[in-house]
Amino acid sequence: MKTLLRLFTNKIFVVGLLVVTEFFLLLALVWNLSINYAVIYGVLMFLAILLIIYIINRNDNPVYRLAWTIIILVFPPIGAVLYLVFGGKQVPKKLRERITDAYSNESFLDIDYFQTLEEAGEKRPHWNRMLRYVMNTSHYPVLQNTKSTYLASGEVKFEVMKEQLRQAKKFIFLEYFIIKDGVMWQGVLDILREKVKEGVDVRLLYDDWGCALFADLQEQCDEAGIRAISFNPLVARLAIQMNNRNHRKICIVDGRSGIVGGMNLADEYINIGSKFGHWKDTAVMIEGDGVHSLTMMFLQFWRYYTERIEDPINFKYDFNHAHDQETGYVLPFSDAPTDNVDMGLDAHMFMINNAQHYVYIQTPYLIIGYELITALKMAARSGVDVRIVVPHIPDKKIVNQVTKSNYQELLENGVRIYEYEPGFVHSKTVVVDDEIAMVGTTNMDYRSYYLHYECSILFLNNDVVHQCYLDSMDTIENKSIEISLEDALAVPAPVRLFRSIVRVFSGLM
Repeated sequence: MKTLLRLFTNKIFVVGLLVVTEFFLLLALVWNLSINYAVIYGVLMFLAILLIIYIINRNDNPVYRLAWTIIILVFPPIGAVLYLVFGGKQVPKKLRERITDAYSNESFLDIDYFQTLEEAGEKRPHWNRMLRYVMNTSHYPVLQNTKSTYLASGEVKFEVMKEQLRQAKKFIFLEYFIIKDGVMWQGVLDILREKVKEGVDVRLLYDDWGCALFADLQEQCDEAGIRAISFNPLVARLAIQMNNRNHRKICIVDGRSGIVGGMNLADEYINIGSKFGHWKDTAVMIEGDGVHSLTMMFLQFWRYYTERIEDPINFKYDFNHAHDQETGYVLPFSDAPTDNVDMGLDAHMFMINNAQHYVYIQTPYLIIGYELITALKMAARSGVDVRIVVPHIPDKKIVNQVTKSNYQELLENGVRIYEYEPGFVHSKTVVVDDEIAMVGTTNMDYRSYYLHYECSILFLNNDVVHQCYLDSMDTIENKSIEISLEDALAVPAPVRLFRSIVRVFSGLM
């Protein structure tokens, strides 16, 4: 009875029920008009054709355009209504303007940052174009004077995070996609509650969709004195923008330390009550100048929701004493659907295309399009050791079937694929040639590349590169099973057919 009560009072259920009701009423109206009035049906069909032409000519991913074109052609004019309600990816104008204003403009990139870029390019000319592209496009700088620590599991990250939170003196900024009530959240909340009492400025940005199952989150934050804001709140109306979620996971303490990675604040990330076997995840902690870039990212969204302009310099830590900790280069950057640049995808493409010896990837999903599949195949066929680790126990079965639909083509071209045998790998890491690594929140799927707000950190000539390599090798050699081409070819025909069908709609997943 309690379970049913929680279901019927859950925010996702209530909002979803209202939206579905509105949607079917709209469909009934369109259907009635189309079958009873030939002229109206003709007009609707003409508009559906115009909509297809519009979709084909949009600057969207081809798979996304194909999926919606098929839906409209198969179910006219109902498919057109579906697209108009659910297919749009337009971010609110207000957010687009705020996300590109004072906290991410060219003024952030002064001459010293470009000098650092030149130095990095001289040491590793092979990666100079990539660094320049990410820096000029994202407006976040290449930095030194930053100590970096690789966190190879959720359990390690949790302990490091609590230690950093306990040291907070001025402010704590938290930004997470998913928060669930449990051991991990309550452990963090206890520390935050004490820090508020000490006068520390504690702020939380949480995604309303990702945290919808946690009905008491806002109440718990209010009780503890935490200033909490939900990102893109769920609203029960058809003109919803559900697609654009805040998938970032950031913890910033005093502008002194910052943690970024795949882990949300939920017990499965520290392997308590995981339904998918052992949960493998990774993160990184940086201490130094690079932290200020993470602070800027947080303040962008905070300003949007509070309309409060704060000088980011007030949240910058003085690291003049820390030059002895200088280890290589770091480039934190964000990715957003507010522009026409798919930064996460572009970074992955650069790393794969520039690899000379190896590319090792850990990703929970492998829902990729023609361009990335081609890049992986070309790298492998040119002699680069390309290895990809995906889950053995999936969290989303249909999505996992799309992942597996790519196996045969990749294996036939020399890419090696591994499944993390103990359970579910949620890590989002790419490491190349002992030179460069990327750790962050970006999955290899359409939602991360085109719809979500993400953040990652590039490491060049940095200790994290070697630690990421060691973690990848340990995961591949000791904890994963390799999928052979024979395994891929032995899949039964009905399963192959199902995978082919769902792959057509992979752009919507």
